[in-house]
Amino acid sequence: MRSADTRHRGPHPADERLFAPEWVPVLRRAVEETSWLLTRGYPTGGTLKLVGDRYALTERQRWAVGRAACTDEQRVGRAATQLPGDLEGRPVFIDGFNLIITIETALSGGVVLRGRDGALRDLSSIHGTYRAVQETDRAIRLAATALQPIAPGPVRWLLDQPVSNSGRLAARLRELGHALGLPWTAEVVMNPDRVLAETTDVVITSDSAVLDRAGTWLNLAALALATEPSLWLLELDGSN
Repeated sequence: MRSADTRHRGPHPADERLFAPEWVPVLRRAVEETSWLLTRGYPTGGTLKLVGDRYALTERQRWAVGRAACTDEQRVGRAATQLPGDLEGRPVFIDGFNLIITIETALSGGVVLRGRDGALRDLSSIHGTYRAVQETDRAIRLAATALQPIAPGPVRWLLDQPVSNSGRLAARLRELGHALGLPWTAEVVMNPDRVLAETTDVVITSDSAVLDRAGTWLNLAALALATEPSLWLLELDGSN
């Protein structure tokens, strides 16, 4: 994977303007109103259009609002199944691309948002093609550093088979895991979301559909990035 490590997964050229400080209160209101409407059964597409038009949001801003919003029921349910920390030897499944790309984005200076459920999400899109960036190894190491003190049991990374270079990333994960003293496994499967949604083990992901079905989940991206001083974290969870 070394030959591809010449790029970053940084901000979109318009992000400095779209997510400037003066926009943050507007986006928080948009997330609050979107969540209120979703809670009452309004369809996602129509809700985002209604709220987005009201605040004259761009497509990228609407995307951020949609990723941060959730119903009250989803927020309560996800809070109830989120683990606070110590795993006490419990087996773990990791949504590989989901976690790595979020951390890569943060380390590259890109926007990472904290949703209403507390999960961290990026605004990157790999469109079926993944390429390693300069921050890839560091992202994996940060994940390992966050995992080690909370005592996980067997750790299994799952990567999407349809995404190009998934096999190369799996190989790199195994290599780094061995070097870091974390004998985790990394496998390429056709549909990781299905496995993650159906397992009874701890799940590490920010995928909303998986979180709503998971028995327990861990917000590892937040733990891994907690000490990063230059993180561009867009707080849209309603706590501020």
